[in-house]
Amino acid sequence: MPLRTYDAFAKPIDGIRERSVSGGFITLLASITAALLFLSQIILYIQVDTRHSMHLAESVPSALFNKSPQNILSGHQIPLRVHVTFPHLPCKALDYSQDGYSESTGKFEHYHSAPYTFTKRVPTVIDYKKAAVSGFKDVNTARKQGCTLVGTIKVPRVGGTMSISVSPEAWRRATSILSFGVDLGKDQDMFHGKLPNVTHYVHDITFGDPFPPGSNPLQGVHHVMDNGSGVALANVAVKLVPTTYKRTIYSAKETYQASVSRHIVQPETLAAQRSTLLPGLMLTYDFTPLAVRHVESRENWLVFLSSLVGIVGGVFVTVGLVSGCLVNSAQAVAKKMD
Repeated sequence: MPLRTYDAFAKPIDGIRERSVSGGFITLLASITAALLFLSQIILYIQVDTRHSMHLAESVPSALFNKSPQNILSGHQIPLRVHVTFPHLPCKALDYSQDGYSESTGKFEHYHSAPYTFTKRVPTVIDYKKAAVSGFKDVNTARKQGCTLVGTIKVPRVGGTMSISVSPEAWRRATSILSFGVDLGKDQDMFHGKLPNVTHYVHDITFGDPFPPGSNPLQGVHHVMDNGSGVALANVAVKLVPTTYKRTIYSAKETYQASVSRHIVQPETLAAQRSTLLPGLMLTYDFTPLAVRHVESRENWLVFLSSLVGIVGGVFVTVGLVSGCLVNSAQAVAKKMD
C-alpha cells in the first residue's frame, strides 16, 4: 500500500479553488485578529508577576557580653551608610556614637576601623544649601560654620542605637557660659554666648541594600529646631523588615525596608526626665521577626511559544470552520429556493 494513502492533509486541485471578495475580507479579518492577539500575548509575557510572602526571619547569633564587632560573624553584619549635615554646628563640636561607643572617647574608632568608619568634613556647597533653612549671603563663608558627617560602618543584625549630637565638652562649655558666665574653654567661644543650634538635614541613612521598588524614609529629611534656642533632640525610631528581592533573570538579593516614626524632644522634656542624651539626632533601630519575600516571575518561554502558535493557528482554523459553515448554509438555502 503506497504511503500517499495515509496522507491526512489532502490538497485540493488548484483549478478547483475559487477566490472571492468575501473570502479576502474574511482572511483580512482573521489576520488582524491574529495580529492583535499576538501582540497582547507578547505584552502579557513582558509584564512580570509579583508575589509577596511572609515568613519568620532567620535567627542570627550575637555577642551577649562582648559587643566587639570582631566577635560577630561578618555574614551577620550589614552596612550602615550615613550622610547628615549640621549647618550651624562646627565639626569640632560634633560627636557621634554607635551603641555607646563614641568618637569623643576614642572607642568608636577602636571598633569601627577604616574603611568602615565615619568622617567629619566641611559641608559642600550643595550639602549646605540643602541643609540651611534661613537665608545666607555668602555660602562659602557660611558653610565653614557647619559640619557634614559621612561614611559607612558595619553593624550586626540586631537592634542598636546611633547618635549624632553636640560633643559633651562643647555642651558643658555652652551651658556654663549661659548659666554662670564662666567660659571653661581655652579657645574662642564657637557659639558666641548662645546655645548650639542642632538643626540638621538627613541626606541619606541606609541600612544594608535598599529595596528597589520602595522609597527610603530616611532620605532628604529636615529636622528643624524652631523653638528659639535651636536645642532639641530628633528622636527617630526605625523598624527594619528583612526583604528578599528576586527579579526574573537576577539572583536573589537581601534588602531591608524601613518603617520610621520620629518626633522632636524639647529640652524641657529632657531636663524633666533627667536624660543624659545630648541635643542632636538619636536613631534607634530594630529588626522585625518577620521577613518578606518579593519575587518577580515571568511565564515560561515554552508556554509563551505554544500560546502564540495556538493563537495564530486557532484563529485561522476557527475562521475557516465558520466561513465553511456559512458557505454550506448559503448553498443549501439556494438549492431549496431553486
